[in-house]
Amino acid sequence: MSGQSITPSKTAHVMHNTEHPLTCFAIMDSGTCLVADSNFDQLMTKLKGFYTPRKGAKIEVKGPRYEYVDFIVKIGTVTTGPTASSRGILVEVEYTPCVVPNDCWSLLTEFMGTFMGDNKPPVPQVLANKMDGIYAPTDTILQYLEHFNNYRKSTGNK
Repeated sequence: MSGQSITPSKTAHVMHNTEHPLTCFAIMDSGTCLVADSNFDQLMTKLKGFYTPRKGAKIEVKGPRYEYVDFIVKIGTVTTGPTASSRGILVEVEYTPCVVPNDCWSLLTEFMGTFMGDNKPPVPQVLANKMDGIYAPTDTILQYLEHFNNYRKSTGNK
């Protein structure tokens, strides 16, 4: 019998956001979101025994960023895999004076209705239990992860 135990690999979603270029976000299996500097990617390569990267799992959103008064709107093309084939469009809307989602959700949905018509989204699952809390950059990252996971499920690429 050996004194070593084998630990199964865990999933860590490592994500970056252009609004926070010197920050790296890692969402663990437990839902915990770690926030570190941009060198975190290098550390993750040294933890291969605990966290293994999935092949072809890269999803990226790129597109223009618009500012209209107090709103920031980003419209991005979702691409996947090594060929960066286009798979969809993601729209992000932020109302900059507000940090409590419940205080401005109706304003956000009204604004989105001006260019999205009746395609306004419901409250994101990530925010459902913290609508009265302070919104943080990790909330944006968790929403992106939620969209990416939904995309993977819809394409059968789990």
